[in-house]
Amino acid sequence: MVETISSLSCEFLPFFVRGAAGTETVEVAFTAPGVEPVEADWYAAEWAPGPAGARGATARILFGPGGTVAKPDGTYQAWVRVTAPPQLPVLPAGLIDVI
Repeated sequence: MVETISSLSCEFLPFFVRGAAGTETVEVAFTAPGVEPVEADWYAAEWAPGPAGARGATARILFGPGGTVAKPDGTYQAWVRVTAPPQLPVLPAGLIDVI
């Protein structure tokens, strides 16, 4: 699935993380499609308000001008990283089209 966002918009982009409790440290990265993130690509994210469900929780990041991260027009692969020792899953989270 591809999410489309205007390069003029500043809004939360949500990412559902299966199995997350919603209390772990969570980060989001944006790369060119098919490119894995490097350490410098990660931005601090947060969990959406409300209780986590039995299936997981929704991470979010404020994307756009004035947000946590802004990107120029283009297509980006979103990634979510959850720090839950001893686990450190890095999950592809879909494509973002910035127009």
